[in-house]
Amino acid sequence: MKKWKTGFLLLSMILLVLAGCNNNAGTDSSSENEDDKKVIKVGVLASLTGALETYGKQTVQGFELGLDYATDGTMEVNGQKIEFIVEDTETKPEIAIQKATKLLEEDEVDFLVGSSSSGDTLAVLPLAEEYEKVMIVEPAVADSITGADWNKYIFRTARNSSQDAVAGAAAIGGEGVKIATLAPDYSFGHDGVAAFKEAAVALGSEIVLEEYADPAATDFTSNIQKILDADPDYLFVVWAGANSPWNQISDMKVQDRGIKISTGAPDIAALYTMEQLIGMEGFTVYHHTLPDNPINDWLVEKHKEKFDGEVPDLFTPGGMSAALAIVEALKKTDGKTEADLIIETMEGMTFDTPKGQMTFRAEDHQAMQTLYAIRLEKMDGFDYPVPVLIRELSPEETAPPVRN
Repeated sequence: MKKWKTGFLLLSMILLVLAGCNNNAGTDSSSENEDDKKVIKVGVLASLTGALETYGKQTVQGFELGLDYATDGTMEVNGQKIEFIVEDTETKPEIAIQKATKLLEEDEVDFLVGSSSSGDTLAVLPLAEEYEKVMIVEPAVADSITGADWNKYIFRTARNSSQDAVAGAAAIGGEGVKIATLAPDYSFGHDGVAAFKEAAVALGSEIVLEEYADPAATDFTSNIQKILDADPDYLFVVWAGANSPWNQISDMKVQDRGIKISTGAPDIAALYTMEQLIGMEGFTVYHHTLPDNPINDWLVEKHKEKFDGEVPDLFTPGGMSAALAIVEALKKTDGKTEADLIIETMEGMTFDTPKGQMTFRAEDHQAMQTLYAIRLEKMDGFDYPVPVLIRELSPEETAPPVRN
């Protein structure tokens, strides 16, 4: 009897050990499977308040629709859920740093996207490197983001200032074309003109005058008179701010003197202020009527459905493109988010967007992309001057210099 009891106890202990081993193995397998299918998190930095609130809104709406499109509405890639968390930078670099740190440390995001302001973005770039997380820059344009201040974790779907300048030159430049420029007398204006001049001269144009005005000026009479005296074929204007020179350019009948006006066509709200510039030729980053492809058609339709009939605006497709880039990379890595693998995957990666195909240039991770040569015209159904396509400016044509 004692032997039987002893044998029974021994068998019971063996079975318990085996059961424990099986339970442990099941737990490990479940844990590994759960880890393999972890939620992928994206932190989006945007100006939801402050001077660039409109740009932030456009970017976030575009990003949300981009995830919807790229995942066929599932919000999953490789069987893994994608979540995005939006933080308001308030268009203040110090706030942008706080919000980015929160996203990286508390929310443990796998990617950063943003932001609306170049100042905010430049402040956050070192954090992407410190925490070894890929950051998709959208819509900030400062050249230094993919130039002097760049690090390997930075990719940009937004165009940069030099691409704007190259597009502006491509829209009007050519052999023997005489161009005067007008810009505010600070770094934004000088940098914009320098990049434009480099591109225009390369096309055979002659810069006959560089005129810089006080950025706080309300009277541009003397500046415009110098331009009239220079008698250019085109006046290319680089400007930002409410105190624009457009009214005086119109009052002094610059176009009546045979001088064509050229500048970048802005978002819809700003187009309402450009009635006096109807007929001007320039360039734009985006207007919803310009791209002719299925993704843009989808974007326009879904944006109207989701946002009370509103059409996508200047920076909406950029937000969408950032989402499309992330999902495309995750598809190629089978959902793995290790930064070095993502970087290797995205360098040279071509992907479809509402503006056609974009490619991340391997040297500086700047997206090569289409911009548009346009003319402002009145069109039925629109109560503002509409950018009408003259021709698409190809990614090769608008490629900026590598400056990192």
